[in-house]
Amino acid sequence: MSTYRFKEDFVWGVATSSYQIEGAAHEDGRGPSIWDAFCSVPGKVVNGENGDVACDHYHRLEQDLDLMAELGMQAYRFSIAWPRVQPDGRGAFNEKGLGFYERLVDGLLKRGIQPFATLYHWDLPLALQETQNGWENRDTAYRFADYARKIGSVLGDRVASIATHNEPWCTAWLGNATGYFAPGNADLKKAANVSHHLLLSHGLALQALRADGVKAPLGIVLNQSPAHGATDSPEDQAAASLEYSKFVSWYMDPLFKGEYPATALQWYGENGPQEVIREGDFDIIGTPMDFLGINYYTRIFASASGEKRPPGVLGFTDMDWEVYPQGLTELLSGLNANYKLPPIYITENGCAARDVLDNGRVRDTDRIEFYDLHLAALSDAAQKGVDVAGYFAWSLMDNFEWASGYDKRFGMVHVDYASQQRTPKDSAHWYRDVIAQHVGAALPR
Repeated sequence: MSTYRFKEDFVWGVATSSYQIEGAAHEDGRGPSIWDAFCSVPGKVVNGENGDVACDHYHRLEQDLDLMAELGMQAYRFSIAWPRVQPDGRGAFNEKGLGFYERLVDGLLKRGIQPFATLYHWDLPLALQETQNGWENRDTAYRFADYARKIGSVLGDRVASIATHNEPWCTAWLGNATGYFAPGNADLKKAANVSHHLLLSHGLALQALRADGVKAPLGIVLNQSPAHGATDSPEDQAAASLEYSKFVSWYMDPLFKGEYPATALQWYGENGPQEVIREGDFDIIGTPMDFLGINYYTRIFASASGEKRPPGVLGFTDMDWEVYPQGLTELLSGLNANYKLPPIYITENGCAARDVLDNGRVRDTDRIEFYDLHLAALSDAAQKGVDVAGYFAWSLMDNFEWASGYDKRFGMVHVDYASQQRTPKDSAHWYRDVIAQHVGAALPR
């Protein structure tokens, strides 16, 4: 087993999200989300699947909490389903929904597991989409701040942190530029406007939570990758620079520099967010954060000629994503050099694999190797001066993988969706041992 070098209070955890595991989509007052609607559109999700039942976590909460404790988890990153706690995204809150998350947080604390909450992991209340075009409308940012304030009042005294958004790039780009994710729009200008309102809502939520005296550390979670040109040609290098600007800088620059990156703005042209930016917006967006969450899976491979696939020396996951652990060190070192950053958590990192349950065991050696290589890369970044505060493996259990339905398995725990039987894979036992080895025995830096 490898030994990684992190600071002594480094946090070891796992992550999930509400729509991917909870199920109970039509119970106890939960309102519909944009993903409920999106899944009902033929052809949008593999096999026409949805999150109505998913991992049935809503009904199996205690069992899943016990499982995390048995696996030695220090921390659990989860998301709150906005339509479960406020069905219409405005107005009345749902006490049964709020009660579920109170039981979740209290159950984690009872087992000595730190709760890391995320307010938005893509499941917008459908009512906001239908009545005011969701994140295209500036008003949704203010509704989000109201929702954040309520969650802060209910859970803010018990959670280890609160992240506003998970991967706003996915909400803006996949949901509104390509139509691959909910709500299914394919309009570049909509995507740009959505991205601005997401960032604005983040700042408004931070300000609302702080004004209410919430002491929990506050931040945001961004998916990021380094970008490499397919060749050393000027054209490919320019393509890589543009992709990085659109993917990483588009969110980092407003948060930490008070502006959008010029390279991406020029690319957007008249389709950029200029018409929705108001005076003072960047001051709100740039509200200081206590931490930054980064989700890392692979690198961007950019080619002016349209070449899509890198050489892939270490292979590809079942999502057809290149395994590129050194990109994590490169990414973090670059961010550290270019921005004044708060402490960083790797809030997601993992791989999909063709797991086979055989006599009660899943021998997922590829996943173990993936985690080991990426933890080593994260350790390298820490040694190079990046303030790395923790690591959350994606995911605790197999779950609904958005447009891929249940076809892709990212979990450390195998889920038989017919029986809802949970079976820890070899990677879960390996990770438990890694945590045990490193907790309280962190090496000096």
